[in-house]
Order: sequence, then C-alpha cells, then structure tokens
Amino acid sequence: MPADIVFIVLLIAAYLYWSRAQQVKEIAFAATRRQCRLCEVQMLDGYIALNGFSLARDNTGKVRILRRFTFEFSATGEDRYQGTCVMLGRDVAAIEMPAYRLPIDSIQG
Repeated sequence: MPADIVFIVLLIAAYLYWSRAQQVKEIAFAATRRQCRLCEVQMLDGYIALNGFSLARDNTGKVRILRRFTFEFSATGEDRYQGTCVMLGRDVAAIEMPAYRLPIDSIQG
C-alpha cells in the first residue's frame, strides 16, 4: 500500500513538472518568434529544442530552473544560424543571436 502511494505521488510530480516545462517552452517559442520578427529574420523549422537546464538564482535570490533552448534562423533564406533563448523560471532571461549576414537588398536600401 505505501509503495502504491509513493508511486502515485511520483507520477503526479512528474506530470506537474512536464506540464510546467511545456508552458515554459511555449513562452520561449513565442519570445523567440517575436525576436526573429523584430530582427527581420526567418525562424526556421518552427520549433525550439531544449539544450540543457540547471539551477540558478534570480534577482531576488530565489532558486529557479534555468533552461537553455536553441533555435535556427536565416537572414537571406540561404544561410542557417543557431540562436539561444535562455529562460529563468517562466521569464525570458536572454535571447542570443550570433552576427549574421544581411541580404544585399536590405543594405542597398
């Protein structure tokens, strides 16, 4: 009987973690898509991938899960760059995009 209760509690905890992780991923995806629109680049493949996670403290000193998602984007349609979205809890901590080549049309005006 106690083993059954422990198993059920573990299943509920796993589901709650998975559910929260999906919410954080949706927030990261929306922020990444918005950043790509602002930079006038195309987000490729329409997804982000969890690249790793760890524990970190926020500005108030509270320990939160820091998740790092990667995504790919293109400035010209012929190239591919990899960017990173860093989430601290449910908040976007940073969106990092490497320097990328601008299309010739946008340089000439």
